[in-house]
Amino acid sequence: MNFHDPWVLIFIPVVFLIGYYVKRRRKLAAFSFSSIKLASGLGTSARSFFGQNLIYLECIAISLMIVALARPQSPVEDSINRREGIDIVLAIDASTSMLAEDFTVGDERHNRLDVVKQVVSSFASERKNDRIAVVLFGVRAYTLCPLTLNHAWLLKNLDRVYAGMMQNKTAIGSAIASSVNRLKNTRAQGKIIVLLTDGKNNAGRISPMTAMELARAYNVKIYTIGVGTLGEVPFPIKDRKGRVTGYKQIRLDLDEELLRQIADKTGGRYFRAEDTASLKKVYDEINRMEKIPMEEKGYDEYNELFSTFLILGLIILSLYLVLSNTVLRRIP
Repeated sequence: MNFHDPWVLIFIPVVFLIGYYVKRRRKLAAFSFSSIKLASGLGTSARSFFGQNLIYLECIAISLMIVALARPQSPVEDSINRREGIDIVLAIDASTSMLAEDFTVGDERHNRLDVVKQVVSSFASERKNDRIAVVLFGVRAYTLCPLTLNHAWLLKNLDRVYAGMMQNKTAIGSAIASSVNRLKNTRAQGKIIVLLTDGKNNAGRISPMTAMELARAYNVKIYTIGVGTLGEVPFPIKDRKGRVTGYKQIRLDLDEELLRQIADKTGGRYFRAEDTASLKKVYDEINRMEKIPMEEKGYDEYNELFSTFLILGLIILSLYLVLSNTVLRRIP
């Protein structure tokens, strides 16, 4: 077990010193007697003993709460003896345009985002030694999942993503800036962003080129993926209950030149994916390209245990209050 803030533990001996001082103060007699010879041979009863030392029960309760403040952690078994790999941010367009259904899985038609989620799941399973984060973007950028080795948790969060949840605009600059923010302070041997979009930058306060320069400053490589077929694509029409009632053909703009510039200037590469097979091929190629020698690393993922110590401390404090006001009550 490790502690995130071990310095907090220095207050534990202070608590017991205060408790000892309080106990010594309480030993002063409340009444004065000329002689205690008649009571000298009676000894100390169990009730008297526990009553005199009840203060230590309160000290134990407070100490457990201090332990909780120090944030005790236990390592996740899956992260034991992991190897140092690459930190990857998957920046995924979740704007309304990703509802276009020009991709197929088997014989069934699917929207772009649903297929992307399936391909990303396969990609993550191949990167067991790499920390992966997911940033969604549309009218703004939003971190769905921070860098983690717990890819099962990452994919569980990704399952609840749907096309259109980030509205009907595309903030590519904001997506890159948010992704770089996740990578700038890491110590990984490699830092990459895989940015996927089917549109052009038309939202956000940060321009894509400014965000690209920020990525270069932190040695972050960006792979860009332009997704979707060119020309008109089938776009679902839904009623108020969200049911698809038909399709209309619409034309979506993709700024390939911008995506190519971003990739070239950061040492990455631009890819074009017009169907499910080519999208899988893109992620497979990135997977092959981004392989580096690995070295042993310690624990990276931890379970937080503070609640266990906090609850135990509250239980003992409650016991102290009950005893001090009932069977072990001091008079006066």
